[in-house]
Amino acid sequence: MALDNTPTDLTMQKGLRRSLVAGSIGVFVHWFDWAIYAYLATTIAQIFFPEQDGNAGLLAVFAVFAVAFFVRPLGSVIFGYIGDRYGRKTTLSIVIVTMAAGTLLLGILPSYETAGLIAPVLLVVARIIQGIAAGGEFGSAAAFLAEYSPRERRGFGCSWIEFGAVLGFLAASFVVWLLQVALTDQQVLDWGWRIPFLITVPLAFVGLYIRMRIEDTPEYRKLAELDTVATQPIREVFRENGRQFVQTVGVETFMNSTFYVVLVYLITYQEEIIGLSSSNAAMLSAVASLTAIGIIPLSGMLSDRIGRKPVLFGAAIMLTFGAVPLFALMQQGTLSTGFLATFGLAAILAVILGTHAATVAELFPTRTRQSGLSMGYSVAGAFFAGTIPYLNTWLIDRTGSDLVPAFVLVVVGIVGLVTVSTLPETRGRDLLHDSDMRTSDA
Repeated sequence: MALDNTPTDLTMQKGLRRSLVAGSIGVFVHWFDWAIYAYLATTIAQIFFPEQDGNAGLLAVFAVFAVAFFVRPLGSVIFGYIGDRYGRKTTLSIVIVTMAAGTLLLGILPSYETAGLIAPVLLVVARIIQGIAAGGEFGSAAAFLAEYSPRERRGFGCSWIEFGAVLGFLAASFVVWLLQVALTDQQVLDWGWRIPFLITVPLAFVGLYIRMRIEDTPEYRKLAELDTVATQPIREVFRENGRQFVQTVGVETFMNSTFYVVLVYLITYQEEIIGLSSSNAAMLSAVASLTAIGIIPLSGMLSDRIGRKPVLFGAAIMLTFGAVPLFALMQQGTLSTGFLATFGLAAILAVILGTHAATVAELFPTRTRQSGLSMGYSVAGAFFAGTIPYLNTWLIDRTGSDLVPAFVLVVVGIVGLVTVSTLPETRGRDLLHDSDMRTSDA
């Protein structure tokens, strides 16, 4: 039912729109930066690891990519604690500043030719800073949007997290395409690769301005009013929400692994394995992003109507049985088959993206929601999703099979099926649980 155009309802609509922008803009900035790194993997390998051959250089770049994931749990502990102890708004602001600092450092790094071994060392430092920030971004944004969204539209509201993420990927693919058509290969190597990282910094400060002008969430303010804010949220997650934490790791492994194959690794795979030109591979990456952007909100809306479990379970079935045929189709090596395969993979991914954030946010009480979300998401990224590009590259090199990514996705789909089967249906659940009403951590 549409809201009446009364001053109160208009104020609520305006506040909701502001919260959606505040929650998703940092995610956009974060994934724009991470996608740029992935899309320029071949270039970065030549700049920072020039003494390696092509495949070894890519492995080195993806190893650095994985390092940022391994420090995510540290960021999740830091920002999860701050968010549950001092509020979602606080972490949203700190995270985006940290992210901007890491990106600025990456954009001004000297090359290996200029600085020698210190160049790849500084590259690792920049990625560590970004990884720590990334450890807090999802949990902050997911808790914030879940708690600001109306109960009956929470799936749709939380889907904007991934809408912002994929929009960041789309913007990144567009910028990389512009670099490739506007500059020569040598110009990109000399200085052009820095441009995308440097333009991220002012975007981050726009996000900071927006986030500093919002109120904290109604649920968190209620905890503060009742004086029931958790003082030791990390310990409380493992003491009282262990099952929800494990389920979150499973859901986020399912989502993140699919995400990194389709939106991060696939462009390199299509260039290096399928043999598509870099411009065509970038175009197909844009197709994947556009497909996901169109489907993500619809998936969130569908989960609001029929429940979180049916949507995620359907996506897991499609991934388990569709990954191999779609990669086999891609193997034909034409642009049209690449388009169809990329579209299919992106559609499956989008169904997962539109539903997962609301699902895991509803598992936790408000007292520990940000800590539980942040740590579960980061553990999944550190130990599973972050190693996907490296694992695929290494396995293809070892086995000689170009279908390795498809079989990896089959395993991921099975993980999704098993995890989703253990979940309760959380659609419409009150985010203030009984445990949120107690007055101590005892």
